Amino acid sequence: MKIIVTGGTGFIGHALVSELARQGHEVVVLTRKAGRPSQSSVRFVEWDARSTASWQAEVASADAVVNLAGEPIAEGRWTDARKHLLLNSRILATRLLVDALAGRSTTLPILISASGIGYYGASDDRLLDERSSLGEGFLANLSAAWEAEALRAGQFGTRVVLLRTGMVLERDGGALPKMMLPFRLFAGGPVLPGTQWVSWIHRSDLIGLIQWALATPTISGPVNAVAPEPVTMNAFCDVLGKVLHRPSWLPVPGLALRLMLGELGTLMTTGQRVEPAKARAGGYSFRYPSVESALRAIVTKENRV
Repeated sequence: MKIIVTGGTGFIGHALVSELARQGHEVVVLTRKAGRPSQSSVRFVEWDARSTASWQAEVASADAVVNLAGEPIAEGRWTDARKHLLLNSRILATRLLVDALAGRSTTLPILISASGIGYYGASDDRLLDERSSLGEGFLANLSAAWEAEALRAGQFGTRVVLLRTGMVLERDGGALPKMMLPFRLFAGGPVLPGTQWVSWIHRSDLIGLIQWALATPTISGPVNAVAPEPVTMNAFCDVLGKVLHRPSWLPVPGLALRLMLGELGTLMTTGQRVEPAKARAGGYSFRYPSVESALRAIVTKENRV
């Protein structure tokens, strides 16, 4: 297959591109800075995520598009300007891609577009699946608007998959390295209240779900990209301390986090208990179903490097 990937140089995208190329696919990465690919089946094509250009010719001949474009959610305090950037970096890029599909002579078979479990808003102990309703708050509104742009591709006959992703675990990016540092310094502990749910996924399984969605024509609409065993923040940090051979004893007050990070602090102090109902019903087999198996694999690999 010829697969277009936006956001292909990021924490998730670069690993996805490498795996797709390893599987024998032709991969075209749409990026602001075209570099030299490490694999012969990967090409970089410049785009600014805002204007039409030569990249449209690549989309015109693609068999699939995986849209991961968007500024990182947790890289800075959510000021009004930052919120505007987070929203526009997703909406405008997705709108541009979908508009390009209208010019194709044939229907694009599949568009996989990123979203997040923030769609469900902050929740209690309720177990949420893909049928659960839209929540409240900035992330819920952002996710809903992002998904609405992607779903327009259905007008052209494209199968659209909305990948609602939880906290992605790996050693080279995302939230995990920041969480591991205080543990290594013997100062680790949960973000209070500790009872909030963490719905997570190992990056290998996220990539596996994308490959599964590409190959499974019956899958469409929202797909929760989370492992089948969500845990509380207390439990997550207990396991993290265990695999690092460190105590989990110094809680982080939620109030202090919110004072430092503002509204962004709610990412750590509230959560959702989300299950991957579609993936399980569709036969996807998780490589890392438990948080201990995922964290042990990450720490073991890190120690080998």
